[in-house]
Amino acid sequence: MAQETVTLSVPFEALVSSIANLTLKDKLRLWKLIEEQIALAEEEALEQDPVVLAEIREARAASRTGDYMTIDDYVAQTHEQAG
Repeated sequence: MAQETVTLSVPFEALVSSIANLTLKDKLRLWKLIEEQIALAEEEALEQDPVVLAEIREARAASRTGDYMTIDDYVAQTHEQAG
C-alpha cells in the first residue's frame, strides 16, 4: 500500500501557542527533533559551502601525496615543544 503525503501550513503563532500547551515531556521530544533537524540542515549547508569544499579537496590532495601530520605525530610534537 502506497503512503500518501499531506503537507500542512500552520501559522507560526498557532504553532507557538500549541507548543506552549505541550507537556514538558513532549516539549523535550520536540526540542530533540528540532535540534536534529537543525544539525542536518547545518551539515547540508556546510557540504555546499565553497570554502569547506576547497578545504576538503586540499586535505584529500595532502593525504594522497603524504603531506600531512598524523594526530599522534602532532601530539608528540606538541609535548616535545612544551617539555
